[in-house]
Amino acid sequence: MDKFELNGVAGKLVYVKPVDVSDLPREVRDQAGDLTKLFAVHDADGAQLALVADRGMAFELARQNDMQPVTLH
Repeated sequence: MDKFELNGVAGKLVYVKPVDVSDLPREVRDQAGDLTKLFAVHDADGAQLALVADRGMAFELARQNDMQPVTLH
């Protein structure tokens, strides 16, 4: 996993990207309700770590777990 260091504090870099609900498995689509877009958090190897309702939540989740989120387009 990519590492970063800011002011002497090391952490893990994670990537946040929007995901169309229509591209997800049926069981996830069913749980998404009326949402048309979710946000995925991925590690540097591309493994999905989380799937959440909005970008702000994705960033907050990453930071609460000592990770540095960046947007992936």
